[in-house]
Amino acid sequence: MAKINEAELGDDFSYILRIADSDVDGLKPIIHGLTSVKGIGVRTSMLICDMAEVDGYKLGGHLSNDEQESIRKTIDEFATKVPWWLVNRQRDLETNEDAHIIATEVKLTKDDDIARLAEMKTYRGMRHRTGHKVRGQRLRANGRRGTALGVQRKK
Repeated sequence: MAKINEAELGDDFSYILRIADSDVDGLKPIIHGLTSVKGIGVRTSMLICDMAEVDGYKLGGHLSNDEQESIRKTIDEFATKVPWWLVNRQRDLETNEDAHIIATEVKLTKDDDIARLAEMKTYRGMRHRTGHKVRGQRLRANGRRGTALGVQRKK
């Protein structure tokens, strides 16, 4: 990709957009820029651009305020406008509804789920609590953390 000249960008160009409590790079096409928001991948960002009727290959910095607002509104209403199998949180345990969580909600929800597993003292919860592998991976030779002490010599 060729370097972008600042004269070509224009005066109203935004280098950083604020969408869904995240910074989106204005130098990238909006389809790829939205993927910097946690919980939004390429497929989801393509759908968001289509639903907001925004050209996804337009640089993010060239979006007008109306287009940015349309994208924000579409992200907020995303879970209600797509099929259940396209959202990242199906049948939430607390609300029993389908939701698409983004940004900081992803980490908070994940931490809540792990805390719930540990509180119920499930096998997975205990593995999380003790810091071991959770999904059945090998332990003996792989996944070692920290510095290796090895064998100490006698002095």
